[in-house]
Amino acid sequence: MATYQALLTLTILLLLNVPLVTPCNFPAIFNFGDSNSDTGGLSAAFGAAPPPNGETFFRRPVGRYSDGRLVIDFIANSLGLPYLNAYLDSIGTNFSHGANFATAGSTIRRENRTLFQSGYSPFSLDVQTWQFNQFISRSQYVYEKGGIYREILPTQDIFSKALYTFDIGQNDLTSGYFSNLTTMEVIGYMPDLMQRFTNLVKVIYDLGARNFWIHNTGPIGCLPYVLVRVPTVATKKDQIGCGKVFNEVAQLFNAKLKETVGQLRKELPSATLIYVDVYSVKYEMFKNPGKHGFENPLVSCCGHGGKYNYDVNAGCGATIRVNNTDILLGKSCPDPLKKVCWDGIHYTEAANRFIFEQIADGKFSDPPVPLNSACKSL
Repeated sequence: MATYQALLTLTILLLLNVPLVTPCNFPAIFNFGDSNSDTGGLSAAFGAAPPPNGETFFRRPVGRYSDGRLVIDFIANSLGLPYLNAYLDSIGTNFSHGANFATAGSTIRRENRTLFQSGYSPFSLDVQTWQFNQFISRSQYVYEKGGIYREILPTQDIFSKALYTFDIGQNDLTSGYFSNLTTMEVIGYMPDLMQRFTNLVKVIYDLGARNFWIHNTGPIGCLPYVLVRVPTVATKKDQIGCGKVFNEVAQLFNAKLKETVGQLRKELPSATLIYVDVYSVKYEMFKNPGKHGFENPLVSCCGHGGKYNYDVNAGCGATIRVNNTDILLGKSCPDPLKKVCWDGIHYTEAANRFIFEQIADGKFSDPPVPLNSACKSL
């Protein structure tokens, strides 16, 4: 009976001229980005993300700026792969199924200011690309030594078969505003961002990458840290309370990114480049929270004080010293599963799960290809 139904379904698909898509069986993932997909890079370089980060799933801080898993974790799990180790993490790492070059605070273009001056990572996308280049050559050299290295490093053929994921750009927009640039000035450097992104994708392509899964940026105007830190621009709200101007800038960035990915398809015909609209998925959680099991989406779960439970000087995990005792000030909320925003900047595990579940089947992708089939020539 099952065989008959499968044949019937196949016949219908052929008659309707629906393309048949089969899974790609990606052997590895190589990820590039910022805190939305950082699985421990910034923590390895500059100190661990403090508790209560990680409390929901891992039960302890594990380098993620969330109470649990990120979208990239759900992507890896869905493809039957382990969670990605950060390239910068030297302890207990296994890169046989890929590596994560993302770090919190990363940008497409260099900030040219230290982390302590700006809050932005020195590991911009070009640096992540250089790290990937080194990773290829050094991993293959060490792999040939044999022994344990053959268990924790990838084989040469993995690089052309792997999935290459990108989630970056949010910090390029916020850094302009936090540097007191006007909206027009932020818009003015978008062409430069796109050119840099184009050049770096081509570098990664030349290093062997063929399968690209590229997220656009989310509605930054719905995040407390932007609403609080740039109040003059945040005064103009949309119907759900998000900063309208910020989101318009994010949407413009996304439109240009979509055009850029389209142009890359023409220039790199051997590659598969999928543009993924995570903006729409994220905005839906803020617009219709109750429909998806969330509440008070503009209010942070972990933080301290104010309308949004966010204070730039006392973030998630912040402590104060009282009578020679450290008291946790930036506490977690009672039920993170009902919250969209974790710490005013990042998303909760529940929100990340929702995002993954919406994008995995391809309905928010251009072309509309499922995640597990993003290796076909289009």
